[in-house]
Amino acid sequence: MQHEHHDLIHEFPEYREEIHTLKMTNEHFREIFDAYHKIDKEVYRVENNIEPRSDTEMEDLKKRRLALKDELFQILRQSKP
Repeated sequence: MQHEHHDLIHEFPEYREEIHTLKMTNEHFREIFDAYHKIDKEVYRVENNIEPRSDTEMEDLKKRRLALKDELFQILRQSKP
């Protein structure tokens, strides 16, 4: 079964403009955004058996991705008028 990426624009399409603006203007947001996508790519590679990992390592990656996603969402919610 082919798994897909969980990029932020597909996760929060209603925040497309805010994501773009914050990436350009907010260094903290950009760093978290980059970390989120780096982990998302890693999860994708593990889920698709490109880079096998233990279940524990996979669970840790998903937890880190979720924590970053939550932080990004809080910033996005605060930025929307």
